[in-house]
Amino acid sequence: MNFRSKNRINAEFSMSSMTDIIFLLLIFFMLTSNFVTPSGLPVSLPSSKTSDIVMQKISVTITEDLQYYLNDKPIELEDIEPQLTALLQGTEEGAVVLHVDKSVPVEHLVKVAGIAKNLNASVTLATVPTE
Repeated sequence: MNFRSKNRINAEFSMSSMTDIIFLLLIFFMLTSNFVTPSGLPVSLPSSKTSDIVMQKISVTITEDLQYYLNDKPIELEDIEPQLTALLQGTEEGAVVLHVDKSVPVEHLVKVAGIAKNLNASVTLATVPTE
């Protein structure tokens, strides 16, 4: 008597389909994630209901004690215009993102925004989205 089955079950597992799924998920999450480079300076940003994500190349930060930073490096207010001119010279569409503490008087924000606008750069104010 032969009790062996003619249909044998293959115990192997193919990982090729699993790796395809993993790579597709990885690509999906990379494309849908937010590309935001946060400022490393201690600034309490104002809140806003709408918030656009802008790829920032040039960042100007004004802290609570009125210290100015250009791309996280300390700078004087008088030196912002020549430094911005040098940074915007190689780009066709310059985007300047302003990280201004919410306790800073508006006149300081307007000064820096006016300098950037005179250099034909688009100015964006960084905010924290409200829920």
